[in-house]
Amino acid sequence: MANSILGRDMAVDLGTANTLVYVRGRGVLLNEPSVVALDAQTREILAVGSEAKQMLGRTPGGITAIRPLKDGVIADFESTEQMLRLFIQRVHRRRYFAKPRLVICVPSGITAVEQRAVKEAGYQAGARRVYIVEEPMAAAIGAGLPVHEATGNMVVDIGGGTTEVAVISLGGVVTSLSIRTAGDDLDAAIVAWMKKEYSLMLGERTAEEVKITLGSAFPLAREPEADVRGRDLVSGLPRSVPVSSAEVRQALEEPLHDIVDAVRTTLDRTPPELAGDIMDRGLVLTGGGALLRGLDERLRHETGMPVHVAEDPLHSVAVGAGRCVEEFEALHQVLVSEPRR
Repeated sequence: MANSILGRDMAVDLGTANTLVYVRGRGVLLNEPSVVALDAQTREILAVGSEAKQMLGRTPGGITAIRPLKDGVIADFESTEQMLRLFIQRVHRRRYFAKPRLVICVPSGITAVEQRAVKEAGYQAGARRVYIVEEPMAAAIGAGLPVHEATGNMVVDIGGGTTEVAVISLGGVVTSLSIRTAGDDLDAAIVAWMKKEYSLMLGERTAEEVKITLGSAFPLAREPEADVRGRDLVSGLPRSVPVSSAEVRQALEEPLHDIVDAVRTTLDRTPPELAGDIMDRGLVLTGGGALLRGLDERLRHETGMPVHVAEDPLHSVAVGAGRCVEEFEALHQVLVSEPRR
């Protein structure tokens, strides 16, 4: 019996780009893109996750592939709830009577209405209780920072839809800033730049690939180059152009500036004692955006603080939320809980 109780509590990092599910005692069991493919007429779900992501920008009239979360919050409630339910079913060992406790991560700048939508989606997906944990808090716990000590821990979590910057001490968030400039905006900046410079139209998946292969935030020792394929806006025909990583860096300048700015603003609002701690210990980068080459260098250069990239930045938030599930009693104070009305 003990096992059935153990195996069912879960933590979900419901992200704009990817959704991760952590199951108590078993770790992160699912990591899939937050994409849903629907039948345009019946709104019935045809595919979720990686399978649906391959359909993005490639669907015929009868199918629509959408990303139900935008800027870290729910944009399409029904599909989010169904996606969540399907993901939970994938890892939940078909015990229908065992309703899990769910810990869901949300951006720190989210409104009360948006927060209710997330909780509601959790209940609709079959949870017994839904707890909410703020993303920067989960990211800090997942990155292994001593959040309960009386020292300043600074975490910069760059996801798909939001960038969360927070200073954490004594198990709580002291100052935080959530901006809606993150991975998606980097992709959009590449699309806009290619359109302007080369009058070439890129799809969002291609833009993401360009960001991953060529993107950087700081000049590199070796600047790679690659051919980028898209549709020529003048002739309307497919075309490929050679693009260097220096050009891509130029394209990413604006959103990167916003992210650096958010870090600066947060440091500016930090109480002096904690700012002193951060000087010593530095700030930790988590989230998919932490994988952008040279971002740590760039932040080090602009803030003068030591910058570390978390060990597994893509999983930090899910692992941190998972720790909340594993050590439910010890970490209970970091969860935002209110009884369901």
